[in-house]
This record gives sequence, structure tokens and C-alpha cells, in this order.
Amino acid sequence: MKKFLLWFSPGLILGAILILGSGKALHMTSTNDYCISCHIHPMADASWKKSVHYDTQSGYRVACVECHLPPKGHGYLWAKGTTGLRDLWSKWTKDSASFNWEDRKRLEVARTYVYESSCIKCHENLFPVKLTKAGEDAHLYYTQTKKSKELHCINCHLNAGHFIEGYTHGSNSTFGSTSSAAKEVFTEPAKVAEFKNFTEQIPKSSISFNMVAIPGGKFKMGSPAGEPFRKDDEGPVKEIEVSPFFMAEIEVSWDEYLAFYVQTASEGRSTDTEGVRKNVAKETDAISGATPPYGQPDQGWGLGKRPAISFSYHAAETYCKWLSSVTGKTYRLPTEAEWEYACRAGSENPYFFPGDPRKFEKTGLKARISKNDTTVINTYVVYKGNSPTKTQLPERVKPNPFGLKNMVGNVAEFCSDWYKADTYSQYPQGIVKDPKGPEEGTEHVVRGGSFLSTADVLRSAARDYTRTESWLKTDPQMPKSIWWYSDCFNVGFRVVCEFDEKTGNL
Repeated sequence: MKKFLLWFSPGLILGAILILGSGKALHMTSTNDYCISCHIHPMADASWKKSVHYDTQSGYRVACVECHLPPKGHGYLWAKGTTGLRDLWSKWTKDSASFNWEDRKRLEVARTYVYESSCIKCHENLFPVKLTKAGEDAHLYYTQTKKSKELHCINCHLNAGHFIEGYTHGSNSTFGSTSSAAKEVFTEPAKVAEFKNFTEQIPKSSISFNMVAIPGGKFKMGSPAGEPFRKDDEGPVKEIEVSPFFMAEIEVSWDEYLAFYVQTASEGRSTDTEGVRKNVAKETDAISGATPPYGQPDQGWGLGKRPAISFSYHAAETYCKWLSSVTGKTYRLPTEAEWEYACRAGSENPYFFPGDPRKFEKTGLKARISKNDTTVINTYVVYKGNSPTKTQLPERVKPNPFGLKNMVGNVAEFCSDWYKADTYSQYPQGIVKDPKGPEEGTEHVVRGGSFLSTADVLRSAARDYTRTESWLKTDPQMPKSIWWYSDCFNVGFRVVCEFDEKTGNL
């Protein structure tokens, strides 16, 4: 027995020391001070101290690990070990100044670092007594879609752990009330007497924008079989003839869109269903405006001349109808053929500027290529390779030969055509004049790349389409908004004005 105790006792003592020591080590490596010693994020600590998780109603202060690790019993030790090793490796081998901290604020990135199980552990009751009706609807929608894992608590509460300046949660009834304004308020639209560039003026506002005269002509629409990164829906190549038209120099800006939003505030803003909105428009004989957005449509990136985003295809169409009514001209979305013709501006290569898509694509992968390759694409396009994951002002780039800026970058753009993969093959043989796409469909064409796009998507012939259902999946409202997308922040639009008798004294 004594011999057994001699061997067993040291082991028992050592085991106890290891257990107690490991518990103490777990505690020490789970403090905020320890986390911050590795995570050299210049604003993480400061933004946490401004958040609702720091100054809580109960007085309890939520720590880093309570959001960024799962609860104990839910894979806590494994997550802590793997996360710790990854963070140590980053601290030893990487320069924190090279990290794109702005990018890591995005919802898509934040969701990979915040555990939903940790949110639920603290917030057990999703329907407290003081919850608003909008909150009840949102939480009910969350419980109904929880199993699909498409919704995360931070879809609506992104600023809970780290304060975000200007972040709005819920219905944003004041959005647009502080839009930029100049001294002059226009009383009438621009007068156009001939087919040349003009500056449109939006009556009852201080907003104007440039329209470029695009001469008619013929071009080859689509991409040849040998073009790098080509997709099947880009062919077969068709010869198209396009009539003259005017096109906006830049994508519709927040200044322009908010002029519409503010002026149509009295029609349709209190309803969000198709039937009621039509009745309101019929009774008032006016354009029914958008309802207030849920959250901050500009994502906090800024308004002004930045391209307007987060609104639906329906909203873009309605804007064009409104602009037509207040200017007396015929404004609309471009057809897919008009868009590609204007984008190419006489070129037949993958881009309207010189360059090989394969080399530009390697730029995004940080491969060794000539400095000139990067310079060329950066001159004309805002895309993933040169943008801090958000929209940029139009003066950032030079125009194409027609005088249009960011045709293939900054934000992608709605076109009026229904999308079908075999559209081009359905066109007749020979020269096709002013095609408008399929007669029916379920989604619309989207053209051009965005600040999120790699170089292959920026090609003049590249095609895409709206994804209405998935772009609204995290919208917690019931019914879902027909005006605003909850999951699409990289698509906008550019207006076209027809060259017809309404334009002026033609």
C-alpha cells in the first residue's frame, strides 16, 4: 500500500497542479488585456468601450472571448486553441499595419469571428416585454430562418460589440434628411436643342449631373471563344446596331437619388405592398416614393457623389420614371446592348483600355507582374485590386473614350433587359438593331464589375444578373421591402436619356 501511495501521490499532485494551472492559464489568456496584447487593432479597444456591450444596463461588461469564442461545451477549447495559434502566427509573421481594418468591419467578415451560440447564451429571451413591434417581427423572422444559417444576430446588431459611427439599426426614417445642397435651387430642367453633351438640372433641388451624347453605331456584342475568363452566356458574338442616345457620365449618385427620395416622401412612404402603393399612386397621380430603409443604405461609406447602392431594381426603375416626369424627357435604364456599346467605346478587346485579363487577374493574386499593368487598370477602374472594400468618388478614375467614368467598376449596374443565358443565340442572323433582350424572365441583367470584383469580371462582355431572393434573405421586415436590398451593396445604375422629341427642340 505504501509503495502504491509513493507512486500514486506524486502523480495525483502533478495532475492537480496541471488542472489548476491549466484553469489559471485559460483564465489569464481570456482577459481583454491579453487579447489586446496580440490583436494590435488601433480602434478595437476604443470602439468596444463605446459599444452597448461595454456600458450595459445590468452593469455587466462583455469581454472579447464572450463574443469571439463559443460558449464552453460548444467547442470552446478547440476554438480557443486554433484561434490562439492563428493569432500568434499572425503576430510573429505579419505586419499589423498591412491589415485592411476597414474590410474586417464588413458583415461578411465579422460573421466569421462572432459565434451566434455566444449571442444566444446571453440573450436567451428574444421577445422581452419592451421589444418593439418591428423588433418582434425581426426576431420572429430570425427564429423561422434560424436553421438555414443564413441569418446571424449581427446582421441587425453589427455594432453591438464594436461601436460604428452613424450605424442605424431598424427603420431609418431620417435617412436623406441631411443630403448635400448647394446655394442654387433649380426651377426647371436643362434645355437641350441639339445632340451634344448637356448638364441636367433636377427641378426643386440643387442637384445637377452630366449627360454624355453617345453616337449611334455598330459593334460586336459578346466575347469571342478565345477570350480569357469567357463564360458561355457571353456568346455567340452578334453584330449590333445602336441608335444615338444620351448616357450619364457617372453612376446615379446619392445626391441624385436622395433628390428623388425627398421629393416623393409624401407618396407611398407609409406602405410597402404592391397593391396599396399602386392605389396611392393612382389617387395622387404621382410617382410613389420609397419607404424608409432598414438600417444605413450607404453602409457608412458616405453619400454625396458616391454611387447610390442598396436599392432594388424596382426602385431604380421608379427613379427613372420620376426623373422623366420632373424633366419632361425620357429617362430609363440602358438596354444591355446600349450598355456594352457605351462601355466598349469603339474597342473590340476585353477592356476599353489596353491589357490582358490574365495579367490583371494575377495582380489581384499578388503575383509578380510589370508595374505598368497595375497602373493601367488602376487609372480607369475602381475594383478589388485598388479599393478598400467600399465605393469611391467618381473623380478617382479617368473616363473611357466616350467620356463615361467607371463603366466596369465601382458598382455594377442594372440594365433593362431580362436575363437569359442564351439571349444572344435567340437573336436573328445579320445585324440586329436596338435589341431589348427577352420578352420575359425572372431576373434582370446586371453589367460591369464593382469594388468587390476581380479583373476577370471587369471585361466589357462579362454578364451577370439580379438575385432578388438571395439579396433580401436577411431583410427582417414582414413583408420584405420592394425598395431596398438587405444583402447587396455593390450594385447601382446609370441612366440613359432617349434622343427623341421630348429631349428638346430636335
